[in-house]
Amino acid sequence: MKLRFLKGLLTAVLAVLLTGCGYNDFQSLDEQTKSAWSEVLNQYQRRADLVPNIVATVKGEAAFEQDTLTRVVEARARATSMQVTPETLNNPEAFAKFQAAQGELGSALSRLLVVTENYPNLKANQGFQDLRVQLEGTENRIAVARNRYIQAVQAYNVLARSFPSNLTAMVFGYSVKPTFSVQNEAQISAPPAVNFEKK
Repeated sequence: MKLRFLKGLLTAVLAVLLTGCGYNDFQSLDEQTKSAWSEVLNQYQRRADLVPNIVATVKGEAAFEQDTLTRVVEARARATSMQVTPETLNNPEAFAKFQAAQGELGSALSRLLVVTENYPNLKANQGFQDLRVQLEGTENRIAVARNRYIQAVQAYNVLARSFPSNLTAMVFGYSVKPTFSVQNEAQISAPPAVNFEKK
């Protein structure tokens, strides 16, 4: 009888300790980060799916710069060839590589759109303009999805670093998750050079 009472008491104490230690919060926030990450991947895939149509449309312009198209195709191949798993969220190195590949694709597409301004036939091509609008909309969706992921990771990381939930994080292996960063942070933080001299 005493043993049964002690087991019941111990179970009740453990239940109280686990509810106050943040374990359930970790479960909830971990799922939120995974869900937000899935939406980021969904939008990246949407962008990658647009690339072949854009490249095919641009190839119709005979004089178009082949080098620019090659960069877009290669950047898409690198971005889509990366194996992304749920573990990517917990591996800062893998996360950085994935982010770099997506950044390359975004830069290559931006360059492509800038170069197309020099080709009146492309600017007049309704199919190309529709694709361009879809790409711009996708880039906006990517920004929104990334922002939601950043917010989910922030909430998770605050819990992982705060006392006493940081003790739960240590016991159950909930490490801080990496988040998106700006690739050219040093360039952005440098003040722009302004020169009013006439040349």
